[in-house]
Amino acid sequence: MEMFARRHLKARRQGSAAVEFALVGPLMVVMLMGMVVYGGWMWLAQSVQTLATESARAAIGGLDAAERISIAQAFVDAEAQRGAGLTRDHLTVLVESDAQAIRVRIAFDARDHPVMAMAGLLPAPPSTIERTAVVRTGGY
Repeated sequence: MEMFARRHLKARRQGSAAVEFALVGPLMVVMLMGMVVYGGWMWLAQSVQTLATESARAAIGGLDAAERISIAQAFVDAEAQRGAGLTRDHLTVLVESDAQAIRVRIAFDARDHPVMAMAGLLPAPPSTIERTAVVRTGGY
């Protein structure tokens, strides 16, 4: 009789792993999707910041405000595709230059990026990533 009770108890435990996975599995999948989406968004945000910073640094070589603006614009045009898959047609670039500083503001519309397409079940991060870089040129 005791042998029958052990077999019966073992048979009842065999399905417990499946039940536990059914409870925990969906939560794990949502957490994994969140890590991918937010990690990808942070990667895009860092790429936009790097592009703004490097274009402001490149612009420092200009002799006047107009030349600095054109250098920064040319740098963004040349380097946008090399980073995190930033497409030039999704970038908005504003360059300001005066006697004190060069300011480069870049906004990236990430709505069509594959990272944002995965955000279906999650609260999505902002679809527009805006970053600014400033390089002082004088006036200290």
